[in-house]
Amino acid sequence: MRIITSSRAQNLAIGELSKRSGVKIETIRYYERVEMLPAPPRAANGRRVYGATDLRILAFIRRSRELGFSLEDIRALLRLGGPAKASCGEVREIAAHHLEDIRAKLDDLMKLERLLAKTVARCSGKKAPDCPVLEILDIRRPKSGRSVTS
Repeated sequence: MRIITSSRAQNLAIGELSKRSGVKIETIRYYERVEMLPAPPRAANGRRVYGATDLRILAFIRRSRELGFSLEDIRALLRLGGPAKASCGEVREIAAHHLEDIRAKLDDLMKLERLLAKTVARCSGKKAPDCPVLEILDIRRPKSGRSVTS
């Protein structure tokens, strides 16, 4: 991760922080509430004032979310010292767990793709009572002559 110089990212208002980080203002406030982002100091007028560290943390959180890491995993990475200080072994453990989750999701998606492909192939495109796609989506729908009350 490239270093953000403090001269370019000091005393940012929340709107500017949002623009630079690509994170919505409400999301920034949420990250503060759940203590993923430290509460910033306030200016004399009461507005939040952010700095380079806040920008870097937000960029780290945003990229981690883009890669599918859970908030719990990101919080653990931040507890390890954030993007600059975390031990590679501890980060590897979190990433390996995430990789297992991704592989399980891919397996589920492949099963879903096969089921949906077979179902679409059976679909005649005629009236809804005989639609196999609706049949697999609606668990209460009678299947091929069976009644709902069975």
